[in-house]
Amino acid sequence: MKVRIGYGFGAQRGFTAEGFGEMVDALDELGFDSLWLSERITADAPDPIIGLAVAAGRSSRLKLGTSVQVLPGRNPAVLAKELATLDVLSGGRFLPAFGLGIAHPAEQQAFGIERTERAAYFEEALPLLRRFWLEDAVDHDGERFHYSALRVRPHPVQRPPDIWLGGRAPAELRRVGRLADGWLASFSMPDECAAGRVIIDEVAAAHDRAIDPEHFGAMVFYSPGQIPDPIRTLIAQRSPNVDPHELIPGTLDQLEQRIGEYVAVGFSKLVLVPMHNPEHWVSELEPIARRVRPLET
Repeated sequence: MKVRIGYGFGAQRGFTAEGFGEMVDALDELGFDSLWLSERITADAPDPIIGLAVAAGRSSRLKLGTSVQVLPGRNPAVLAKELATLDVLSGGRFLPAFGLGIAHPAEQQAFGIERTERAAYFEEALPLLRRFWLEDAVDHDGERFHYSALRVRPHPVQRPPDIWLGGRAPAELRRVGRLADGWLASFSMPDECAAGRVIIDEVAAAHDRAIDPEHFGAMVFYSPGQIPDPIRTLIAQRSPNVDPHELIPGTLDQLEQRIGEYVAVGFSKLVLVPMHNPEHWVSELEPIARRVRPLET
């Protein structure tokens, strides 16, 4: 099992062009595997596609992932074009991960999809992305999308990119088993990840599929100071029985231990996400790189 450690730029406040560039350069120089950008319309964070395109221009090595990008509310043909272009211009480094979007009134308003409609929209749109990336022309007559011999170019370098999904609810885990190439867990303890993987593997087998054992990953949040109130609220909603300080390591020792716990249950793609706003990314990342990069095998 190859352990790979990337870094996530979440929905932090204080996003600036200078700080973002500093972070990308530091990740590249310190040898981190990948950069992952979350999507929040209402937060001071870069749009994932634009941000990853900028990162692709600054680094010829970093892999580029979305953690996760909201699919309901988007035209799959236009999105397929955008993401294939990013994959081509980055030389095949794009790692797409999708989700339904958070249950937040402002975010749902921005995407224009009722909460009760998100899953059905997702289930129709996701297979279309793969088809646009692989097929010469696509015919589709569905509940929400209608295409007649539609050609979407360019095709991505990867044929096609592996699609990862987020989520942790039972229905979301079953969706990973049916439709995805990998699972990127979020706000889940290692034991919860292990239990979720069992469901995913069982559903995949029932649909004559198999998820690559190397395609199980987790977002590893950390915070050396106080956990922000919005994060506490989110944890209370998603994991009401988990102590926020147990879920989110506060020291380098705890972070290293948590990474080992994920690896022990077979989760080898790990994305570190700070819950604070680092003042200087180089000084933030250097000590972390010294401790966690040797864990890669």
